[in-house]
Amino acid sequence: MYKCSYCLIILLLLGGLVSCRVYRSVPPAPPPVPATTSAAEYIQRYKDLAVSEMARSGVPASITLAQGMVESDYGRSTLARTANNHFGIKCHNDWRGPSVRHHDDKRNECFRKYSSPEDSFADHSDFLRYRSRYSFLFDLPLTDYKGWARGLKKAGYATNPRYADMLISKIEEYNLQYYDHMMPVSRAGTGTRSLSVSAQEAGTKEKVVLTDVQVSPLQINDNFTVNIHDKRELENNGLQYIILRDGESLETIMKEYGLFRWEILRFNDMEDGFVPGPGQILYIQPKRNRAESGKEKHTARAGDTMYSVSQKYGVRLNKLYDYNRMPRGSEAEEGQVIWLRRVKPSR
Repeated sequence: MYKCSYCLIILLLLGGLVSCRVYRSVPPAPPPVPATTSAAEYIQRYKDLAVSEMARSGVPASITLAQGMVESDYGRSTLARTANNHFGIKCHNDWRGPSVRHHDDKRNECFRKYSSPEDSFADHSDFLRYRSRYSFLFDLPLTDYKGWARGLKKAGYATNPRYADMLISKIEEYNLQYYDHMMPVSRAGTGTRSLSVSAQEAGTKEKVVLTDVQVSPLQINDNFTVNIHDKRELENNGLQYIILRDGESLETIMKEYGLFRWEILRFNDMEDGFVPGPGQILYIQPKRNRAESGKEKHTARAGDTMYSVSQKYGVRLNKLYDYNRMPRGSEAEEGQVIWLRRVKPSR
């Protein structure tokens, strides 16, 4: 009798130890949505679209869903029903598409009209991505939904003083943060990033075999010469970068290094739709806020642009504009001193 009891205790202890060593390789399903039917339907209908936009643009899926739910009242608002506008985006001066009039903070304001909800979601991503007042958000981790929510309020997306709390509440009530760890199935493949619940890569990447490419040295804007030989990754300002080869594209680099398209574009201050060619410098890490120690200034030469200087020294383009008190999009004149580590002194 004692032997049986002793064996039973041993088995129970072993079972407990085994159960402690269970690891999840994929994100667990989110808890059931304790919501009204309208909220559950909205999430079910647009979650894949939000995840797809996250992979394309870098806007967290949880933020997109929460904003859509708040701004469109789960797709039931007049703007959502008549104009497919799920995010309350107004026309602003740069809108050239169709519009509708709607009472908001002011009477009869101009709002953007879309042909489909998909267009609304895409424009929402681009609206955040390409407006300078939101640029700081893209330095936050995808999983920092609280930082994103507070940043949107700080940048003036909405006038409601509780806007950040409203978004955070929606995300946590409906477990929307789960979708920040996902990616479109069509994008998941060999060499592509697969995210788990801890936002780490779920598996190993297939080894990419690189052949030696014999080419002549590349001259970039008269001031940045590199050789492409057998070493693929080069280093500048403590950052890794590569030189695009013949036949390569952003898609091949995405697969080779397990990066999203939006990451490569952001790391290199590129706009969506930019097509790099052979010889293009591509950073595979975020550029820094200043050049390395000892490189305080650069004197602009013929052919230099602010972008080429940004790439040469591995410094974010917007930082260069800030340091040199220059408007975004402007260029330095030949012979002009460009400050690389701090704001130029005022005269």
